[in-house]
Amino acid sequence: MGRSPDSRPDRSDESGRDRPRATGAVRLSDVAAAAGVASMTVSRALNQPELVSERTRERVQRAVIETGYVPNRVAGALASSRSRMVAVLVPTVAHSLFADVVQSITDALSVNGYQVLLGLTGYQTQDEATVVETVLSRRPDAVVVAGTRHSQATRARLKAARVPVVEIWDMSDDPLDMLIGFSHHAVGRAVADYLLGCGYRRFGQAMADDPRSHERAEGFNDRIMEAQQARPHDGIDVITRWAEIPATLVGGRTAAAAVLLDMPDCEAIVCSSDTLAMGVIAEAQSRAMVVPQTLAVMGFGDMSFAAATWPALSTVRIDGAEIGRLTATHLLNRFDGGEPDSDSDIIDIGFEIVPRQTTLSGAS
Repeated sequence: MGRSPDSRPDRSDESGRDRPRATGAVRLSDVAAAAGVASMTVSRALNQPELVSERTRERVQRAVIETGYVPNRVAGALASSRSRMVAVLVPTVAHSLFADVVQSITDALSVNGYQVLLGLTGYQTQDEATVVETVLSRRPDAVVVAGTRHSQATRARLKAARVPVVEIWDMSDDPLDMLIGFSHHAVGRAVADYLLGCGYRRFGQAMADDPRSHERAEGFNDRIMEAQQARPHDGIDVITRWAEIPATLVGGRTAAAAVLLDMPDCEAIVCSSDTLAMGVIAEAQSRAMVVPQTLAVMGFGDMSFAAATWPALSTVRIDGAEIGRLTATHLLNRFDGGEPDSDSDIIDIGFEIVPRQTTLSGAS
């Protein structure tokens, strides 16, 4: 049975204008109807505002707000081959260092009209491969990815995408494209040198079970082995115990307990993060061990709480914000037509040992 005209739903507002459809995305024509102008005028007001009068721009902007219209950037991207989107892939944002990198990249790119698509890859190459495949289907203008250890499939996909790629947070002899980071192996060696210089000889490592922590542990062990060979009668030794990822205080306490069980005379415990280091300190305090006089503790990351704890945490500082800033700068240069440069496109930002009160050299 047919419905009378009076039974049709009312789609007009109090001004008599048609309201947008109750379902589906608001269209450009909906904005044009609300503003009382042609669709072409709306398009110009949004994309080339200098071509329309101020009065018309205001009418269009009011209509955009009224209708909730969001421009369809996908169609524009198909026409221009630009999505104005950069995919940033990091293992986690639970760690403030990665959060600093993401925020710095986002701030620098947004000023230039680019938005960040964030992907969390975890610490397994298969998880990273899945995320990479997904974000590439969105056709980003560039990809930023933490780390240089990728599966063959991931490397092939990133190269085939033919967009700028920035690997961050690592160093490598075979980067995909641009590389901005530091050597984790060198961090491990530098920490060993620092603690040996403090006079410690019996070391434990409480390390998260992820690739970058493994590299730092390897660098530390290599340097300790050299010291053992050079000074065989000094009793220099090291043991390593691994904590589950992501790093937690509980993980730090558990790893510290394992170290102290197997090396009761341990003098210093090196940690792969400040979070684990706080767990180690808690475990030491629960055993009435005085930090640093009985047990020294070394962190990594110089997180916001490291200087405010008691005792203040000795650690390694990485400038995550600078990594993000340099990443954005290099990407914007490529977007503007800059050519790849094997010298300037690989940057080692280095790191800094920060002595504080949890090691004897910082106790004064």
